[in-house]
Amino acid sequence: MKLHALVADLQTAQLAVEGGASVVQLRLKEVSTEELVERGHSIGELCRKAGVMLVVNDDVEAARLLVADGVHLGRRDSGAERALRLGLILGLSAACVDEATAAERRGASYIGAGPVWTTPTKPDADPPIGLEGLGQICGAVSIPVVAIGGVDERNARSCIEAGAAGVAVVRAASMAGAVRGALDLGRAAV
Repeated sequence: MKLHALVADLQTAQLAVEGGASVVQLRLKEVSTEELVERGHSIGELCRKAGVMLVVNDDVEAARLLVADGVHLGRRDSGAERALRLGLILGLSAACVDEATAAERRGASYIGAGPVWTTPTKPDADPPIGLEGLGQICGAVSIPVVAIGGVDERNARSCIEAGAAGVAVVRAASMAGAVRGALDLGRAAV
């Protein structure tokens, strides 16, 4: 089970790593590739030292320059083919079964499915898919699915029970230990 922490700064990345995040996703919206790389160097160093995967959000070139493990692209982002040519792990977003199966056919290594619940971090997000929609996506693809959107320590376990291989947290990234604890309780109960 993976715990993805979407972060925008070194302090949050540090808290997420200390809390047990297995993947740190550098997510800085509306910045240039140069600024993303500049701000991402220290996070990349942290991840390498901690043995945690680094994924860059939306920017294949920044992922290449940061020597990241992967890149996560939204449903409307380009660059999937280039990411695969560079040997990057490719995460693609999906809000329904059709998008998830199309992402798998495009070569995605994993699907970021959601939003599962309403989330204040992305006010322009699609309507929530709920646990039922998450379960449908998980059942439709053979690659790992990571639940995102309103996920925290209170509901992370239910995402795993719906079939997700992991969860992604944004607001709860600094509380990764609490989320990891909820996931571990879920694993112990299985």
